[in-house]
Amino acid sequence: MILTDYYKFERVATKAKSRMDCTASTHSYPEFEDRTATRANKATEKRDATDVGDIIIYYNDVPTQFGGNVHRKADKSISIKGKNLSSVYVPDVARNIAYGDFRGTTDALLFVFHNLNVVNGVIQKGSIIEVFVARGKSKDRVPLFEMLSDGELDDEMNELRGNASPTDIGFTMGY
Repeated sequence: MILTDYYKFERVATKAKSRMDCTASTHSYPEFEDRTATRANKATEKRDATDVGDIIIYYNDVPTQFGGNVHRKADKSISIKGKNLSSVYVPDVARNIAYGDFRGTTDALLFVFHNLNVVNGVIQKGSIIEVFVARGKSKDRVPLFEMLSDGELDDEMNELRGNASPTDIGFTMGY
């Protein structure tokens, strides 16, 4: 198998504009698992609750301070706890797929978007980002994206989805 890990992030927050919470995963990728929330925060008037163990990403436009020697500027970025994890490259905006790599590793990331709708900078309810990891394949991220585009990774993706288990996010957020 080329793909090794799977994480599903959904828009369940009601206050943070770009927050996506992990609702299912294979719980196998250390780069995400090592970045779980280490303390609980109660919901306030301006902030969503967080439970210990939650994995929360923020999906935003690329900040202006991002630079570097890239051939093409990324369209979006994913961060956890204020630190950039990956730039997100969307080669064809008409398709709901993208690619990137996990910063500081040799791992490629493939993104599949479902109902991802951003209005005035706010990710809308029902938006989903699926993240598929290919460990050690960051140099092959463009060919992997092409394989994703051609449907060659569908079986692997479905197998990882089937191996994923849900998380408890949302059940203690006060909805």
